[in-house]
Amino acid sequence: MSGVGVRRGKNHLLADVSWRVELDERWVILGANGAGKTTLLRLAAAELHPTTGEVHVLGEKLGRVDVFELRPRIGFCSAAVIARVPPQEKVIDLVVSAGYAVLGRWREDYDQLDTGRALDLCEGLGIGHLTEREFGTLSEGERKRTIIARALMTDPEMLLLDEPAAGLDLGGREDLVARLSELALDADAPATILVTHHVEEIPPGFTHLLLVADGAVVAQGLIDEVLTSENLSRTFGQDLELDKIGDRYFARRRAAV
Repeated sequence: MSGVGVRRGKNHLLADVSWRVELDERWVILGANGAGKTTLLRLAAAELHPTTGEVHVLGEKLGRVDVFELRPRIGFCSAAVIARVPPQEKVIDLVVSAGYAVLGRWREDYDQLDTGRALDLCEGLGIGHLTEREFGTLSEGERKRTIIARALMTDPEMLLLDEPAAGLDLGGREDLVARLSELALDADAPATILVTHHVEEIPPGFTHLLLVADGAVVAQGLIDEVLTSENLSRTFGQDLELDKIGDRYFARRRAAV
């Protein structure tokens, strides 16, 4: 992205954002509600065009590429995708049907390689025992992992995760963070961008951080260099204190003296 702005009416969702993600990097986008995080992700998913500036996705310039040919190269996980899944769809059908860009099985035929890959992805994300279950009977965490398995089914060149831990209880969050950490540390995994509000949800193995506030970049770069108490305070407009325990981060408001 180079000098990117997104405007809706009089509202500036993004302003003068320049950002580059390499294929072997794992990025976190962190910011408050309304900071522009999801707008950035929708640009990266070729679901949105910028009002100003240029966006290149996987080497293709938005506005000069058929986005319907580009989008299958991108795995996109969001609450909007989950909301569109028919509750009666079986997990295995939902995952394997990603190759046809449909939500669930219809009249398509799948060979053993497709089914085997879907089963392997489900197993790797801890839902191998749920493949015959209907999507509507799953817990929130199980649904999130199912949608991630579906996004990986087509072997995408880029994986986008929009607040994957939102709505999960502590156990569900920690399980998902561990699964995403394994994915991030896999050298064969695609370039990954994860959006979150909370530093506690950053999985170990993610390498870079983009901090955004009011549609503008606060700081970006290697996570260990960018994620500081000062930058976090600027991002959220409060006096915040950041701690790191092992390979995880924790933040709280600094106590008044």
